[in-house]
Amino acid sequence: MTEQVKVPEIRFAGFTDPWEQRKLGELVVIERGGSPRPIDEYITDDTNGLNWVKIGDAPSLGRYISKTSEKIKPEGLSKTRQVHPGDLILSNSMSFGRPYIMAIEGCIHDGWLLIRDEPKSFDPMYLCHMLGTPKMLNQYRMLASGSTVNNLNKELVSNASILMPCKSEQKVIGQFFNHLDDLITLHQRKYDKLVVFKKSMLEKMFPKDGESVPEIRFAGFTDPWEQRKLGELVVIERGGSPRPIDEYITDDTNGLNWVKIGDAPSLGRYISKTSEKIKPEGLSKTRQVHPGDLILSNSMSFGRPYIMAIEGCIHDGWLLIRDEPKSFDPMYLCHMLGTPKMLNQYRMLASGSTVNNLNKELVSNASILMPCKSEQKVIGQFFNHLDDLITLHQRKLELLQNIKKSLLDKMFV
Repeated sequence: MTEQVKVPEIRFAGFTDPWEQRKLGELVVIERGGSPRPIDEYITDDTNGLNWVKIGDAPSLGRYISKTSEKIKPEGLSKTRQVHPGDLILSNSMSFGRPYIMAIEGCIHDGWLLIRDEPKSFDPMYLCHMLGTPKMLNQYRMLASGSTVNNLNKELVSNASILMPCKSEQKVIGQFFNHLDDLITLHQRKYDKLVVFKKSMLEKMFPKDGESVPEIRFAGFTDPWEQRKLGELVVIERGGSPRPIDEYITDDTNGLNWVKIGDAPSLGRYISKTSEKIKPEGLSKTRQVHPGDLILSNSMSFGRPYIMAIEGCIHDGWLLIRDEPKSFDPMYLCHMLGTPKMLNQYRMLASGSTVNNLNKELVSNASILMPCKSEQKVIGQFFNHLDDLITLHQRKLELLQNIKKSLLDKMFV
């Protein structure tokens, strides 16, 4: 039988020695946390209290736990597990499986496992990433297979087999993944800030109830916005579906694009492709849409409009909004229809009725405030640019996350 190769697929230059196989429990102290009970009697606001580490204190970005939302009284110390800066803690839930490094003194309850490297065999950042690799999580599941174990415990984690390089190789691997985490955190924060900024601008660049001008406006525009019913300005029609739909689905390249909710992009506003087509003979039983048309899901929980970039057909889960007199800039109209104010108005119009979804009458009766076409255009361009920035950071974030996932497979044995 061929001996397992004990080196990773990708390795930093200068390192050639095979990695050493050991049981994790031979190298580190592993202990379960504990909780003084009833815990409510030990929670304190006293500044001298001990930091009480809960799952909610674990950061969504980064690996260090540097603060806790609650403290416990010092007299609870004997009934819990104290952790120190440099210790690792790991949730004992297999569905969680993300280890963290303590940056503060604290105490952990029995939902955590303490992993303390007393002989200093590991670089802390290397150990933290290694313990969270998919390979380690899969090993925990295999070790627990066939038993009644639903969570990680001291014995299970102690018996996990690891392959470890020398300390200097650990250090460069730890630094590499720490840098990658920093990049991911940077783009996540930029993305989050842009999403919050957009939400704020959607409120401030469209007039509030009872007002005819927005709070924030581009220079050179001073005229009040005109109030109209949406149905007076655009054609609104419900989609339709030939039935049974399976008999109309086709692989023929001459088929008509069949627009489903799943074809709407998570990033951007344009529908440019569909996963399915229908036979041309189904056209009379559906609703055709053209490039430049807007379509809106008739589910109030969805409420996100899109601009068609292709010819297609929509089923009755969509509403067509066609601006035949060209009263609107398409990107302005698209963003305006998706503002929280519009969604709230739909809910108010439907209040007390049996309407659970948007329909032609409800959307037609929605009241809108509209500026002149030139002001619409600059507002549409502004939000389009903002969407492009959000999309850019989202794609960079996804790329970095995929790179990290791949390298966690290739840089650990």
